[in-house]
Amino acid sequence: QLQLVESGGGLVQPGGSLRLSCAASGDTFDYYAIGWFRQAPGKEREGVSCITSSDGITYYGDSVKGRFTTSRDNAKNTVYLQMDSLKPEDTAVYYCAATLDENLRPRTPSTMGAPFLYHYWGQGTQVTVSS
Repeated sequence: QLQLVESGGGLVQPGGSLRLSCAASGDTFDYYAIGWFRQAPGKEREGVSCITSSDGITYYGDSVKGRFTTSRDNAKNTVYLQMDSLKPEDTAVYYCAATLDENLRPRTPSTMGAPFLYHYWGQGTQVTVSS
């Protein structure tokens, strides 16, 4: 059973930065692709990013391209989401989620950003961007 725990959320000013962490345990981390999703009040869950393990493919949602960067450190069983140039519309609960690399085929946005393909989820961390 893979377990995921997010951390690093908080309150920041517009234009500021945060780095979120997703720590994994309970299974071999190298087998899994890790995605980030977010959900704001009254809105559907939105794919933010994903990074695979076997081939290093990344995905970013259109609304965060050029501002957010995801990376992984397999030695630490951790995936990061670096968020720069934050906007008020980035305010949401952010979740990390995992699925086996082979479940994300083909490597397209519709696959890598689809919540239903991810089998393990963290508890979420709140990000609030406000002046």
